[in-house]
This record gives sequence, C-alpha cells and structure tokens, in this order.
Amino acid sequence: MGKSASKQFAEEVLKAHNDYRKKHGVPPLKLCKKLNRGAQQYAETLASTKVLQHSPESSNGKCGENLAWASYDQPGKEVAERWYGEIKNYNFQNPGFSSGTGHFTAMVWKNTKKMGVGKATANDGSSFVVARYDPPGNVVNPGFYEENVLPPKK
Repeated sequence: MGKSASKQFAEEVLKAHNDYRKKHGVPPLKLCKKLNRGAQQYAETLASTKVLQHSPESSNGKCGENLAWASYDQPGKEVAERWYGEIKNYNFQNPGFSSGTGHFTAMVWKNTKKMGVGKATANDGSSFVVARYDPPGNVVNPGFYEENVLPPKK
C-alpha cells in the first residue's frame, strides 16, 4: 500500500473547506487527530479493496463522511472542488438531502465543527480520499437543511 495523507494534504483539504464555508457564512472547521486517524485507516482499507463505499462508522451515524477516488494522485484542493461543485445541483428554495448534493452539503453544514482527512494510494496508482465530519451533517430532520445549508453570500 502506498502513501498516506500528509499533514500538508490534510491542511490543503481543510483550507479549501474553510474557504467555501466562509462563502456561506458558517464557522471554519478544525482538524481533529482522532478523525484524521480514522479517515486514514479507512482510506487504506479502500485502497486495499479498491471498492468505494461508505464506512460502518458513517453508515451508523457516528460521523459524516465524504469519499473520493481518482486514477491518479489527487491534490486536496481538487478533491474539495469536486465535492463543492455539487452546489450547482442544490435547490436552496427546496432544501433537503439528495445523493447528487450530499458531498457539498456535508462540506458547508453549519453545525459541523471538526474534520479529519485520510488519503491512500492503491497499488495501481489510484488514490482514495476520506473526509470525516463531526458532528455529522446531512441530518434529515425537519428544518435541519434550512438551518445548516446556507446560500452563498453575494
């Protein structure tokens, strides 16, 4: 198995998240060592299995999670740009969960405070990135999207 997420990569992903969050008027995230560790371990699992699927921790609601795969070594800023690009599919007039916007909404979810980042390279050179969020976003309770996914400021 290949390289793991460097501190520099994690900082790059964090900075991109916080730049986007600022546009939406929500507080910046902080990197969390525990979330970094879990994200890194799971990125290594994904790189060894080469199957892009959410972790049990994410599925049972313990953390929010964004995943990315590329056939090359993807820069952190590019990963964040791809996730944020889903904003074009988000309807601020009719907020809610959609599989086509879940990466974007997780990034800018107002009540999320901390994140962790992991990256691993598979033996074929492809790379897997895992971002974890706490508290998790994309909570489908009534009113939660309106409160947590704010439109970008003009």
